[in-house]
Amino acid sequence: MGSTYSKEAIEGLKYGEGKILYGDTPLIMLKGFLQSGVSYLGGYPGSPTAGLIDAISDAYEPVLKEMGIYFDCSGNEASAAALLSASINHPIRGAVNWKIVGTNVASDALSHISSSGVTGGAMIVVGEDYGCDSTCVAERALPFALKSTMAVIDPRGDLQHIVRMVEEGFELSEYTNMPVMFLLSTRIAHIKGKIVCKDNVKPKISMLNPLNELVNDLSKIPLPPFTFEQERKKFAERIPAARRFILERRLNEVIKGDDSSLGIITHGMIFNSLMRCLYNLGEANLYGESRIPILNLNITHPLVPEEIVDFLRDKKAVLIVEEGMPNLIEEQIRAIAQRAKLGVELFGKDILPAAGEYTPDHIIKGIGTFLLMNTNSDYEKEKIKEKSEYIEKHKEKAARFLKEPVTKRNPVFCTGCPERPIFTAIKILEEDYGRSYYASDIGCYSMSGLPPFDLSNSITGMGIGLASANALSRMTKKRVISFMGDGTFWHSGLTTSITNAVYNNQDAILIILENFWTSMTGHHENPASGKNMRQEGVKMDIEKALKGAGVRWIKKVNPYDLKESMDVLKQAYKTEKGLKVIISRGECQLEKTRRERVVLKRKLEGGKRVVQQRLGVDPEVCTGDHSCMRLNGCPSLTLKESPTVLREDPIAYIEHSCVGCGLCGEIAHAAVLCPSFYRVEVISNPSILDRLRDRVNRFFLHLLTRNGWAN
Repeated sequence: MGSTYSKEAIEGLKYGEGKILYGDTPLIMLKGFLQSGVSYLGGYPGSPTAGLIDAISDAYEPVLKEMGIYFDCSGNEASAAALLSASINHPIRGAVNWKIVGTNVASDALSHISSSGVTGGAMIVVGEDYGCDSTCVAERALPFALKSTMAVIDPRGDLQHIVRMVEEGFELSEYTNMPVMFLLSTRIAHIKGKIVCKDNVKPKISMLNPLNELVNDLSKIPLPPFTFEQERKKFAERIPAARRFILERRLNEVIKGDDSSLGIITHGMIFNSLMRCLYNLGEANLYGESRIPILNLNITHPLVPEEIVDFLRDKKAVLIVEEGMPNLIEEQIRAIAQRAKLGVELFGKDILPAAGEYTPDHIIKGIGTFLLMNTNSDYEKEKIKEKSEYIEKHKEKAARFLKEPVTKRNPVFCTGCPERPIFTAIKILEEDYGRSYYASDIGCYSMSGLPPFDLSNSITGMGIGLASANALSRMTKKRVISFMGDGTFWHSGLTTSITNAVYNNQDAILIILENFWTSMTGHHENPASGKNMRQEGVKMDIEKALKGAGVRWIKKVNPYDLKESMDVLKQAYKTEKGLKVIISRGECQLEKTRRERVVLKRKLEGGKRVVQQRLGVDPEVCTGDHSCMRLNGCPSLTLKESPTVLREDPIAYIEHSCVGCGLCGEIAHAAVLCPSFYRVEVISNPSILDRLRDRVNRFFLHLLTRNGWAN
């Protein structure tokens, strides 16, 4: 993978006290780690934390290695979570990261580490993505933290504040002996700005200064009878300690307003959305001042009852703006208010949307409703009503600029993607062999469940697709076909699905799409890439791993050879019961293009001969049947108006974004559709032989055309 950050940006991580560092959230967070004296960093790629692991990877050689900080890109989230065990007995600080659903994979390690407790600060950066701007189900990390007793930091959108929360997070972890979750929402993860730096802190224990003596503390082992005492400590010592720390460090923020009868409680990035709404309603300014008092929770677990009661006391009504379900913050605040016998009226999900990302346009109506219901001043009510009506009219006016509603766009495979051809082959074979039960998995290939392929009956988790169809393979007359990427194979698929299938004699076809990258979540190396994120060579082979697991039927195909893929699929369809594995090997086209683009540019600038393949559609031959698109789905294959009035339907057209993979032409041949596709070679800086060949070709074409032979 090419470097994400420039050398200048990475050098900025070495800045000391008072210097100004410009960058995005991942780079700034890494600076926060360095200022906190971390000894190790790890994680598993996944949006919106992908940028963080990019920054760590780019900084490894020039910064981390010099400081003795250990880094690895873990095999999966469970492996990453297990790194935190280094902090259980020793004063070693460390952080790991993954996307929200990765917490499910890491749960076993996290629950044990949370039970043992930590000595050194242990931080888990979780890519919270409740709005689903990324590729995951809508989940929250907070319920898991409550279950396993971990503190949760949910920072608002300000880079200096985020760095402070990183530093305080390690202190909080050590003060309470709890691991700390740090929520990195999609919107927080993409802020750009500047911070005032502090000096980096060299880790006390590192690869340059290793431990001399190891601590052996039986009370930290999560086995009976020690687990009973660990459970007692969680609630008798760790949670009370966290509440003291939160109050002493004033980690939660209160904005004092003029109207002391009302209040709003919110958290994290939702504070930014709330302030935008209040500004639009005329209740706040651009400098963070609000007429309505606000309690912003940067720590969403544990809540501090005294702090909540102090804010609620003497108020007539308070709105709780909490994104996501279940609404755990709201329910806890209601319980605190009831125990304190406060007369305040609480509003929350009853007037705000229950689900969905809390963007300003999504919550402004609920906030306006709360203010109109509870504001005493007639002047303020009129102002809020006037602003609300203006916002609605503005929306209506904006909507009139659209002739029709914006069409929903499904995610699509990239131009030239090596994964698309195998789905094309399956789709063509459906005409003769019928539909199968398609058990998909997590990755780019999940999009095969969308048009034009519609090849997905279920998606149940990473590395689980094949295992999810184990029972059905014995209870349906349909064949079972499952898809899995190479990143998913090494993440958990080998054990969860393949070993399970061999052990249970599952009758199924597994197609492993080996593109050498963990692509969909940020283009990171995986064991199939040939090197790790420290750029060290790795020799791991999927075919050998399959044979070692007991798989006997294994075939490899070139995905761009459609006939070969179809022939191998036919063999798998006709083979006797058992697990059949097809490995489709073709590099991720995005990574391949990025790498080759640099080489191509150098050659062109150096005047060297360059040959590029392009495909096209003959407008005189295309009938407008569009079967090529129904079996392809390439973004570069589109439509344009027919050149003749005798054909009303638009014809196929290939845009310049084409990378010349040849699949559309292969489809035309394999499906016996039409001969309108052609392949050409575009030669830059042609040789003398190329020029001579071109003149000869033009001469004969001229003769043919002049004598009417071409007609």
